Amino acid sequence: MSIAVPLPELPDQVGRFGLRGFLVTVSDDGRAHPASVVVTVGDDGTLRMGAGRRTSANVTARPAVTLLWAGPLDGLALLVDGTGAVDGDAVVVTPTWAVLHQVAGA
Repeated sequence: MSIAVPLPELPDQVGRFGLRGFLVTVSDDGRAHPASVVVTVGDDGTLRMGAGRRTSANVTARPAVTLLWAGPLDGLALLVDGTGAVDGDAVVVTPTWAVLHQVAGA
């Protein structure tokens, strides 16, 4: 089961799931590169998080990213696709799509 999340409602959903999530980027060899992050929501709806060298390099080369919160809330996980950009030692993600997805076995 999946429930679309309208982007204006995304800050509330991030608040429900908490600020700790995972940012998934793609490495040079095409493999997924997940990184644990602490996310803050900007007034403009962007999502900002600290990033290491590998994550920043991945975002620079391939800006399509996914954020994941695999929380126990109602047996749902929050998935957010977006476009990332490096800003100093942070990544800023502009969300393009979000969904609540049923966690297997929940």
